[in-house]
Amino acid sequence: MPALAVLAATPSPQPTVDPDLVTPGPLGFATIVVLVIAVFLLVFDMLRRVRRARYREEANAVLDAEEAAAQEAAAQEGADPRGTGTASDGRGETGEEPTPGR
Repeated sequence: MPALAVLAATPSPQPTVDPDLVTPGPLGFATIVVLVIAVFLLVFDMLRRVRRARYREEANAVLDAEEAAAQEAAAQEGADPRGTGTASDGRGETGEEPTPGR
């Protein structure tokens, strides 16, 4: 029980400053306003960039689909997409590898 007597006799510190007078003041208010504006601008810019990336992705998907449809149509016709009239793998009429510059 002697430990309880020591704890009961220990005084708690009393605040020396009035808690109503301690405020962040105009500097704290200005800091918070600047932070709110900065966060708003960063979020706005991020959303703009995400939207732009999504539009580009959708446009690329449409272009890829159109290209695939054109290749499929050319394959079904049996025509060379270059317009030579025969389907080939890029080799000449004799089966040789194409030479650069031709």
